[in-house]
Amino acid sequence: MVNGCMLTVMSEQAATRIERKERTRQALVDGTLELAADRGFAALSLREIARSAGIVPTAFYRHFASLDDLGATLVDQGVTALRLALREVRRNPEASIADTVRFVFDQVAAKRAVFGFLTRERHGGSAALRKAIALELQLIVRELVADLSRVRALDDWSPRDLEIAADLLVGTVADGIAAYVAAEERDQRTIVDRTVQKVRLIALGMDNWWPPKDR
Repeated sequence: MVNGCMLTVMSEQAATRIERKERTRQALVDGTLELAADRGFAALSLREIARSAGIVPTAFYRHFASLDDLGATLVDQGVTALRLALREVRRNPEASIADTVRFVFDQVAAKRAVFGFLTRERHGGSAALRKAIALELQLIVRELVADLSRVRALDDWSPRDLEIAADLLVGTVADGIAAYVAAEERDQRTIVDRTVQKVRLIALGMDNWWPPKDR
């Protein structure tokens, strides 16, 4: 009975340590988002990020291997999570273009701070972070190319044509996300509606454009 009680206590202590570690890890993420909003990720030091979470700098390494590892985590929470969520949407044959675009913005709204960080870092700051974001966006483009290749109306399109179309669609939505996270709340719905309209116009152009034969 005594051994059983000891095991229970030890299990509870281990659970408490794990919860405490998760809270500290999230505090580091939240602190980074807040600090980077003013100066950018590349300008941040490990010391000030640790301070924002109430820990000493050496304790940072209990949660992340490096600042680049922390940056990769933020990419995972944003772009990677969005890419995986989009896979689920594409499994629904009833989902329209408008449904898909609005789904994307629902994901952004739920993680506005993260996507604000990513849109700012996409074209500036840390080279490692720019590369990670670009890679994830390219993966979204490739998965969209695969989807477009299964559309019978696009059977005559070359892989290059499909990639250009997918890149245009993803770039349009990415620009819409950047506008959304920077906008006042009263303007956000207009930005979503405008992005939906842009994507519809791109799709309409694709329906009525024939790739040149003389490549």
